[in-house]
Amino acid sequence: MAENVTIARPYAEAAFKLAEGAGALGPWSEALDRMAAVAADPQMKACITNPTLGVDSLVELFSGIVGGKLDETQQNFVRVLAENERLSVLPEIRDLFVVRKNEHEGVLDADIVSAFPLDGATLKKLTQELEAKFKAKLNVSVTVDPALIGGVVVAVGDDVIDASVRGKLANMAAALKN
Repeated sequence: MAENVTIARPYAEAAFKLAEGAGALGPWSEALDRMAAVAADPQMKACITNPTLGVDSLVELFSGIVGGKLDETQQNFVRVLAENERLSVLPEIRDLFVVRKNEHEGVLDADIVSAFPLDGATLKKLTQELEAKFKAKLNVSVTVDPALIGGVVVAVGDDVIDASVRGKLANMAAALKN
């Protein structure tokens, strides 16, 4: 997949510049989400790789499935991707676009793994504390892993905060061995 990311990078950058220039980062992000979902569908993948389907037909089919919510620039973007046989890398284009958009907006991704489901108030408080610590807005995703026994593990970029019972027990075990 590294090859797909390499292929997708200039298209993601072009999409970002178009969106930024139009002041439409949000709408472009939503449109790329829809386009990536359509491009990842197995039936659409078969159409994208079908050599008997012309560019015009493919663009019409693809745009029709994505929906009439694409503006003229986004439709032209789809046409360029189809002409260059790059519709299949739309998921990677979307991912790179989101990374670039988050960098531009100063937003970081935070992955929280909790031993138990977090209620809304607890998650909100934890998010506020993490945003203060990292001095950035965070996109938080939460997963539950009972193996942690208790507490949470937070990953923001390369920083990992292990406040889990499992992590503390592992540290104690290592200290006792020394």
